[in-house]
Amino acid sequence: MSDTTTKTRSVTVAQRPLLLSWAGVTDVGRRRENNQDAFFAEYPLFIVADGMGGHAGGEIASQSTVTRLEAVVASGAVERDAIESALQLAVGDIADHPETTDEGTGTTLTGVFLEFENDEPHWVALNIGDSRVYLLRDDRLVQVTTDHSVVQELIAAGKISPEEAEGHPYSNVITRAVGASELTAPDYVTLDVRAGDRFVICSDGLTKELTDYGIQHFLRENADPGAAVDAMLAAALENGGRDNVTLVIVQVADESSSTTESAAE
Repeated sequence: MSDTTTKTRSVTVAQRPLLLSWAGVTDVGRRRENNQDAFFAEYPLFIVADGMGGHAGGEIASQSTVTRLEAVVASGAVERDAIESALQLAVGDIADHPETTDEGTGTTLTGVFLEFENDEPHWVALNIGDSRVYLLRDDRLVQVTTDHSVVQELIAAGKISPEEAEGHPYSNVITRAVGASELTAPDYVTLDVRAGDRFVICSDGLTKELTDYGIQHFLRENADPGAAVDAMLAAALENGGRDNVTLVIVQVADESSSTTESAAE
């Protein structure tokens, strides 16, 4: 039985009724004193933010960003321009806070949202920093987002391998963040909406402890998003929990064949 609640929402794609279901969880982990991660998961926006900075700076940065994006959802206008305007306000919030004066204070931001064009939805993944969006489609797990990090730049330049990146001395150094400097717009990736798709949105506290194979394993073993996030969190903690761990799972199913409708809000 999952401890984390799965929420649902019906959507129509090409006159076909589909059911979105999702769940999210965050945990301080085994090594850190406070949780600098934050997440927001409410239709049509699902995001994770991983804060950084001394004292309470990272926590303030991630929560300020999430709060501004919650307001975008409340306004009903979840669009790229509205998201970027909210992030600009979050940068100001972070700069104005007395506990975020340390150089390097900021937060990653990643996630997915439904964008509508002529009343037809498609997914948009957005990313700033090294938190990630994965997509399991046709039983193949792919990383949708590209990390904004020093080691990713070294990998792209062919100077180190992905296997060498984990233990690299600059493995925690990111090249873009919300709040660290003047806002740079997120990277966006557009994806169609397909029944059977499952997204995993996570901070690096999860990917430090679980391989891509491990993530795919727990998705296969747990059809319900709430059960899947709980299983992945438990595994990440068991594997060391070296950082705060946050993840959101969003999945799409044919509404007629779904068995999770009883979990609807």
